[in-house]
Amino acid sequence: MKRILIILFAFLPLLVTAQMVQPVKWSGEEAGDSVRLKAEIEKGWHMTIIEFGEREYDEEFTDSFVVTLAKGELCPIRFNACDDKMCTAPEVWSFESTDRSADRVQNTDQITNDGRSLWVIFLLGLLGGLLAIFTPCVWPIIPMTVSFFLKKGGGMRDAVLYGLSIVILYVGLGLLVTVLFGASALNDLSTNAVVNIIFFLILVVFALSFFGLFEITLPDSWSTALDTKARSTGGFLSILLMAFTLVIVSFSCTGPIIGTLLVEAAGKSLLAPTIGMLGFAIALALPFSLFAMFPQWMKQAPKSGDWMTSFKVVLAFLELALSLKFLSVADMAYGWGILPRWLFIAIWIACFAGIGIYLLWNIKNVSTTRKIIRAVVIIPSLAFAGYLVPGLWGAPVKAISAFAPPMEIEGREVFNDYEEGMAYARQTGKPVIIDFTGYGCVNCRKMEAFVLDDDSVKARLKNYVFIELFVDDKRDGIGDKNSAIQREQFGSNAQPFYVQMDAYGQQVAEPMAFTTDPMEFIEWLKY
Repeated sequence: MKRILIILFAFLPLLVTAQMVQPVKWSGEEAGDSVRLKAEIEKGWHMTIIEFGEREYDEEFTDSFVVTLAKGELCPIRFNACDDKMCTAPEVWSFESTDRSADRVQNTDQITNDGRSLWVIFLLGLLGGLLAIFTPCVWPIIPMTVSFFLKKGGGMRDAVLYGLSIVILYVGLGLLVTVLFGASALNDLSTNAVVNIIFFLILVVFALSFFGLFEITLPDSWSTALDTKARSTGGFLSILLMAFTLVIVSFSCTGPIIGTLLVEAAGKSLLAPTIGMLGFAIALALPFSLFAMFPQWMKQAPKSGDWMTSFKVVLAFLELALSLKFLSVADMAYGWGILPRWLFIAIWIACFAGIGIYLLWNIKNVSTTRKIIRAVVIIPSLAFAGYLVPGLWGAPVKAISAFAPPMEIEGREVFNDYEEGMAYARQTGKPVIIDFTGYGCVNCRKMEAFVLDDDSVKARLKNYVFIELFVDDKRDGIGDKNSAIQREQFGSNAQPFYVQMDAYGQQVAEPMAFTTDPMEFIEWLKY
């Protein structure tokens, strides 16, 4: 028992790190004769400035806080942050440059590129783990593992520790990804066109493997060596090695799910990969612990069989559909034009119709229970495929707005060059809206579908010159130029980000970030 406690305490830093709360991230940047200090605040939190310089401040900010100082001014800022459950202890952050003068403060509402909360990432991990349970690489291992523990005499205790070991290994994987890349690098990776191509190819390869064209496995010698070592070792270390054996053996089935989850978590938050892996591991470890506590349930559990093959094929169709999102980002960023919106939708229709048709095939030869289970999947799959069909002719199909290439929105004067758009505004006397967006920005697509395509919004936008600037456009440095405009002129680097100005470039309202409410956007408009 003492040895178990020692090993558990050895892994405690991993679990403590996964629970660290750091909702405010500060940065400083010199620009010309001034210095811009910026605090980015996680969604769901608010930050209170307690002291600003040598004076009390006592003001709350959500999403971000930006202060511009003249060079040379030393400005310690004392702050803390709260959400609806807790508050952090007061902290002090400061930045010193080379000159001294006055300062000004502004509040800019921003959100991260995807805006998903850590709870959503955790639930996605939980769903991924539940899916992994029913794959041919995991399900057959459950009865063998539980039986092994029961025969050893450890029973419930060992099986629970086995589940804990699975959690430790996958949480460790999430921490490793974060430590190796860091939050900012993960965000860059998630929006980088070349990396998106690599993710696309990886998901296609795993999908083909799920279709049965070939099998992806790690060397048998790895799992054999680990299994032998686990059986010859005692205590918690042997259980940890058994869990590591499961990770190796199940890789061909869990790999695509974990890969997709880590890509989804990339850049959302420093803790997102770890939180995602925690959800995945809890779901994956659950059946091992439950069947150990109630071994009689094992007799009622379905045996391995053809249903597992069907499950893998359904996952293959889903992986193939999801892979197109990454190809689409790269295609738009480099302007290849190989995956227009109609083709993207057509392939999604084929994938979801394929799920329904595949499960319908030979349905009369399966049991009544399995017919019902198949029908639960067949009906939504075919219905969703039918819902997507009008999208081939320009219908918005908003349910996939976060994944599909952006649709053309009629009734707007759109410029993709800042200087050209501003020159036209001065010539016509029209006010301006600048839309800082990105090809890889999920919330940008949602806002276009739910807000900018709204008839009432489109009617108001006719009064404006609309300048749409993609910050991740890889052609001739266009994206770098647009990103610099957003950072240097408006003190922001998050998308979507809307700026409203008059014809001469003067801001007439605070910038607008993400919303799916057309009325909120209309109320923001000044003209």
